[in-house]
Amino acid sequence: MSVLARYIGRSILSFTLLTMSVLMILFGVYLFADEQANIGEGSYTVVDALMFALLNLPTSIFGLLPLGALIGSLLGLANLARGSELTVMRAAGVSTLRLALWAGGTGVLLAGAAWVIGDYIAPPLEQYSLQQKTFARFKEISLVGNQGAWAKDGNTFVSVQRQTTDNQFGGVYVFRFDQERHLQSMARAASAEAAKNWILHGYVESQVKLQTDGYHVAVKRESTHELVTSLSADFLGFGAKAPQTLPGRVLFDMIRHLRVNGLDTSIFEIALWTRIARTVAIVFFVMLAVPFALGSTRSGSANIRIVIGILIGVGFFLFAMTMENGASVFNLPPLLVAWLPTMLLAIVTMGVLARTR
Repeated sequence: MSVLARYIGRSILSFTLLTMSVLMILFGVYLFADEQANIGEGSYTVVDALMFALLNLPTSIFGLLPLGALIGSLLGLANLARGSELTVMRAAGVSTLRLALWAGGTGVLLAGAAWVIGDYIAPPLEQYSLQQKTFARFKEISLVGNQGAWAKDGNTFVSVQRQTTDNQFGGVYVFRFDQERHLQSMARAASAEAAKNWILHGYVESQVKLQTDGYHVAVKRESTHELVTSLSADFLGFGAKAPQTLPGRVLFDMIRHLRVNGLDTSIFEIALWTRIARTVAIVFFVMLAVPFALGSTRSGSANIRIVIGILIGVGFFLFAMTMENGASVFNLPPLLVAWLPTMLLAIVTMGVLARTR
């Protein structure tokens, strides 16, 4: 990498870091203010609310980094333009395309950082913050959340209503069917512990048996019952969350499992491809800043170009959210929903670069 490429990269990275710092302060204050209504419940204190806001900042970083990269790139390159440094580079024979490629290389670094944060840093911190918040607010109970997850393992269906810690669950339902899809048994457990196999506590099972005079139901009760299944605690725990909040590697495993069991994967495919497409979009956002930074260095003109660039970024997010929300209504293909906004952004970026002299 040349000295000029590193110089441009440092300018973009420094202003992106500054932009993200401002955005995180604003979102941190918003998250903290949103927790004020929960302070005082149980042992949930102001310090707990502050920790909850801080632990959820990485999730906000992943979601806002594309926009932050665009603003930071616009500010960083505009700063170079005001000092006539971009003008000198172009006078020395550096083309607009080369400037865009150098900026795009920095965008690749930012995209890689976004993927690491979104897949490996934000999810465990968010999960930990939710657990600590719930344990502080409701010390008398050990159940977290009110969303359920369904999973299919062969002819067995398992429903988890709530999750406590990493391997503790509550409100577990188990339905078994035969090869002809006739119900064989249905069972409920007050709680479950996931180890090598599932240990169900407070287990009550109703077995449906066909006899000569019709169907009969036999009830079996056990204090503990071992359930042999390939479904892991992590899998069912993640299944209780919204697909948009899951890491990419977990979404991939969910899709593969659902396909094996012949279930619909569209929601998880949209979430996975959208996650990838938005990460790739960071590269085009950074490249898009190049043509807006070139041109007249007058304060008014430069500020207008920066505002236009930001509006393009905001428009991208609004269009992407509209596509995601309308996907299930109009039964749109997951690849189209995820990649259309990014492809349009790429076309706009390349078109503006081609018109810049």
